[in-house]
Amino acid sequence: MPFPDDVAELASRVNNWGRWGDDDQLGTLNLIDNAARLRGVTSAIDGRAFSLALPWSEEGPQLGFIEGRDNPKVTAWSTHASWGEPDDFMFHDDRVEMGTQACTHWDGLAHASYRGVMYNGFADSTITESGTPKCGIHLVDTLVTRGVLLDVARATGVDRMAGGHALTEADLDAAIELAGTTLEAGDVVLIRTGHMQYFHEGDRMTFATSACGPSMQTVEWFHRHDVAAVATDNLIFEVFPCERPELALPVHFLHLVEMGLTQGQNWDLEALATDCADDGRYTFLLSAAPEPVVGGIGAPVNPTAVK
Repeated sequence: MPFPDDVAELASRVNNWGRWGDDDQLGTLNLIDNAARLRGVTSAIDGRAFSLALPWSEEGPQLGFIEGRDNPKVTAWSTHASWGEPDDFMFHDDRVEMGTQACTHWDGLAHASYRGVMYNGFADSTITESGTPKCGIHLVDTLVTRGVLLDVARATGVDRMAGGHALTEADLDAAIELAGTTLEAGDVVLIRTGHMQYFHEGDRMTFATSACGPSMQTVEWFHRHDVAAVATDNLIFEVFPCERPELALPVHFLHLVEMGLTQGQNWDLEALATDCADDGRYTFLLSAAPEPVVGGIGAPVNPTAVK
């Protein structure tokens, strides 16, 4: 089923196919150049560092709604060394079983497709159980740039935004005004709605089944500002329930397929947001390279913001 006419027109306005060449597989991450990285470096003033990742455990955010997206299960074991008494020398190892998009992660550009194609016109029929030969997450070998926190909850004057609120351009502009900065090409935007508080409070069901997030109303805003990637503090990424019942998660398709805009979910922005509010600085050096899963549709990440 094709997009309705108005959404198809929106898609055509933000389409980036061919912008960086017919063979491009990185999309808007191409906007992160040396200048963007150095802009991030100069945003690190005193060296305070914040991890933006959720801990890996079986008590993670997944509740079984998405097949294969299992919370991390860690199994450890011990083996005897090859010398000395058995009780004297031991090695300890562990393994992790999880969905690559179960916790804090980036969606790769192969995560969504429609009408048989993903970003830049690559056929989705090439994706197999072994992964994707095009737009794999391993191609993102570094992701270091200036990060900008858009605290839309604080800018709106609330502790957290209501689930189901579709963010607007006015919401994002208000957060930019609060941050006291101007977006530049190659910046990565982190959107705090306060939704992560549900997870910290133990209400995993609310965390997993609703969201304030980017909407069809904000797609052109990200395109216009040449944002390299965007991450949110919820599980779904975009607003949920969706703006239009007949369209399931349309922002995923507009961002990933049309724009080639990498997007992240389950980012814990609470401590960072408190610090930004305290010192008034909402920009920082962001290091957030995904794990290099060859052919991966997405990958976990432990993003670090350095102020």
